[in-house]
Amino acid sequence: MTSTPTPPGLARFNTLPDRAALAALHEVCASSAWGRKLLARRPYATVDALFDASDTAMGELDSGDLAEAMAGHPPIGRPRPGDPASSREQRAMAGASEELKTEMLELNLAYQETFGHVFLICATGASGERMRDALKERLTRTPEQERATARTELGKINRIRLARLATEPRATAACAPGEEGE
Repeated sequence: MTSTPTPPGLARFNTLPDRAALAALHEVCASSAWGRKLLARRPYATVDALFDASDTAMGELDSGDLAEAMAGHPPIGRPRPGDPASSREQRAMAGASEELKTEMLELNLAYQETFGHVFLICATGASGERMRDALKERLTRTPEQERATARTELGKINRIRLARLATEPRATAACAPGEEGE
């Protein structure tokens, strides 16, 4: 029986000094508690082990940690200027009509007013219209329901970013090429 080699990015991540590893994890998720939990479980033999640790840590975040994680994401349709990851992650909205962009801005503001945090969705492969429809539907939820959904969406985003971190030998999660969403 042969063992599968550790992906180059995961091998690199496993050997980074703690400070550098925490910085890489912060690019994946802005929650410092989440990052510390993943750091404490290094080294990871497989990407699945890294995903499992991420899922466990995500489930353990308290409301303050979750708020910190969500604060690391810009609103859909308004990527951070000069941030290539933010622009890449929101690619679906880049080609949207001005009408859809205006509607998303209004819905995002209503969502933030209602729930006190940014609307978070894993947009990989999703159209602007699908994100708009999800935002409209989620505006009808209770704060508790929406926190649970936001936690799930954040976990999906983290997995995408961790996969990039684990497979790219030199790139960080935020700078590697590819498709991802928030």
